[in-house]
Amino acid sequence: MPSSKAPAIGIDLGTTYSCVGVFQHGNVEIIANDQGNRTTPSYVAFTDTERLIGDAAKSQVALNPENTIFDAKRLIGRKFDDPKIKKTSNTGLLKVTNHGGKPNIRIEFKGEQKLFNPEGN
Repeated sequence: MPSSKAPAIGIDLGTTYSCVGVFQHGNVEIIANDQGNRTTPSYVAFTDTERLIGDAAKSQVALNPENTIFDAKRLIGRKFDDPKIKKTSNTGLLKVTNHGGKPNIRIEFKGEQKLFNPEGN
């Protein structure tokens, strides 16, 4: 009896770009984003009305730097007092705050202050 294996999905979370691939039938296919690109900028932005990801978020960073998150991978799994966290927060772009000893990113979305941790939980 032939075995049927479910497809597997892999995510490459890069500091600058990310991509998603699916492994099925013995092959890996990198999935294109909504712009047709196989890599997506690792950016998330919050405007007065919506959340933007990837190319859309990166393209508006000059207009909205205080509410655009990038380089967040450098924060994952670190403690707030890690020297690399201090270096990241000293750039003035990300508002990194201490929340229980872990770094959190503070942004404004729809008129409210929000905290996000880099691990997403």
